[in-house]
Amino acid sequence: MKKILVIIIIAGSLAACRRNVLDIPPQDRIAENVVWTDQNLVAAYQNSLYNGIPHGFYLHMYSKYSDEAINTAPCCGADIFKQNTYNPDNIASVNNGDFWGGYMYYWTQGYQYIRQANYFLQKMAAAGSISFPTKTRLIGETHFIRAFIYFNLIERYGGVPIVDTAYTLGDSANFKRNTFDECVAFIKKDLDAAKTALPQRYQATDPNFGRATQDACLALWSRVTLYAASPLFNTTSDQSRWQTASDAAAALLNSGYSLYSDYRTLFNQPSGSAENEYIFTREFTTANGTQYPMHNLGRRYGAYGGWWASNGPSQNLVDDYDMATTGEPPFKWTGGGPGATTAATQSPNPVSGYDPNHPYWNRDPRFQATVWCDSGTYHGDTLFTWIASDGNSWGFDSYKQSSDNPEGGYILKKFMPDNGPINWQTFYTTPWPFFRLAEIYLNYAEAQFNLGNEAVCRQYINLVRARVNMPPVPATYTGTALRDRLYNERRIELAFEGHRFFDERRWTIAGDIENRPLRGMKIIKNLQTGVTTYTPVTWLQKIPYTSAMNLIPIERAEIKRDPNVTQSPGWQ
Repeated sequence: MKKILVIIIIAGSLAACRRNVLDIPPQDRIAENVVWTDQNLVAAYQNSLYNGIPHGFYLHMYSKYSDEAINTAPCCGADIFKQNTYNPDNIASVNNGDFWGGYMYYWTQGYQYIRQANYFLQKMAAAGSISFPTKTRLIGETHFIRAFIYFNLIERYGGVPIVDTAYTLGDSANFKRNTFDECVAFIKKDLDAAKTALPQRYQATDPNFGRATQDACLALWSRVTLYAASPLFNTTSDQSRWQTASDAAAALLNSGYSLYSDYRTLFNQPSGSAENEYIFTREFTTANGTQYPMHNLGRRYGAYGGWWASNGPSQNLVDDYDMATTGEPPFKWTGGGPGATTAATQSPNPVSGYDPNHPYWNRDPRFQATVWCDSGTYHGDTLFTWIASDGNSWGFDSYKQSSDNPEGGYILKKFMPDNGPINWQTFYTTPWPFFRLAEIYLNYAEAQFNLGNEAVCRQYINLVRARVNMPPVPATYTGTALRDRLYNERRIELAFEGHRFFDERRWTIAGDIENRPLRGMKIIKNLQTGVTTYTPVTWLQKIPYTSAMNLIPIERAEIKRDPNVTQSPGWQ
């Protein structure tokens, strides 16, 4: 009996010990009930939601998927886009937010952050929730972030499920796609809620610069309405949509922003620089900066300019920079255009002044600001991508010297710092521009063109061109010719800022653009005579593009998990 009693006492003591141990709060994380009672922890949770908006320093996540860049990596997720082989079975290979995936397949991350945003809003709306001075502003920012996440989803997939509740394990839910228009309406509702809680703007020197503002809401709405009016999503050519897009852009035309005087330095200043063009950016510090330049500059700086799936600008992009003196494009295109399923053909423009023996002379200044070409300079260095005519020697920056040099012959210069060290030890703080005034000008120009106001369209195109002293687009360009100049102006001005992949799809010109071969430049130098010849060469002929590719498919495993969520149109 005594033995049994002793055993019972010991067992009871152990149980009590277990209960005491289990009652101790975990030391490696913060208990949830503590988070929502501490304003600093609430703010930290909300700050993390900004990571749900993907920025472009994941090796310019969109550029290597479009005709802006040649991705010379022999592997990685970008291959499925450069070759037009993406489908529901392999699309998740571009799922991660790193230099391989770049968040192109955004479904998983998007809905993870939507749930976190929903959870935050529910906690802030709960009876007895904590009160603190910035609470209203943080709620407004969260509405903006959720709206931006939904835009990132609909530009990829069209209509997607609208989820405004933070479900937990065991909850019953029936998700299905909402229409594109329903998603646009939901985004507008979020932006309207955000604007009432946010300041109009922050100056670049303000510690809050980079947080959501009323003007950021207006800029996002301008982009959303532009997409909603575009042919891919506006299948009935509803003119009222273009009017809405025009009105949305017009709301920012006179809001105190101005084009920064120098296109080159606009993109390589550190965070917090006092420019007046950026409306909403992703800011960085030396503590949370990026190593982005080291993934673009090539072996000259011990970097990975080609092999790491980087962005060697394509000859396709280089060909589209106008001539500085005449303002004319160096080449003309026959065929192609909206709805085309085959590539247009290229021919020289005889009135442009283009010299194929000196292809980089006298080009739009944005070319040299964006692309580092053979014999061009950067950071005090001259680029040498030539190969000797005897084939036995080559320039230091040729792909023959190192597979880390882009094979197409060009290195990305935009966003690359002009000052300071270039090495892996430096964390760079150049901000990523989500929205800037030049885009708003071009949004307005596009809406006005589609409303039949071609003079206004030219006016705003020319405002953008005037910044770099390019000749204006003359009044002789009308109709389809003006539309082509409008599209190209957006291509050049916004190069490598994450627009091209989606622009060519919403305009329904991807059946033309994506069926053109990706090209680079073969540069041969005669070491005896010093004469250099330039020959554009096909680097890759893609698999034929189909209209289904205008939207990204959903991973097949996701469809199997929830059969109520239908596949993107055209995909099986």
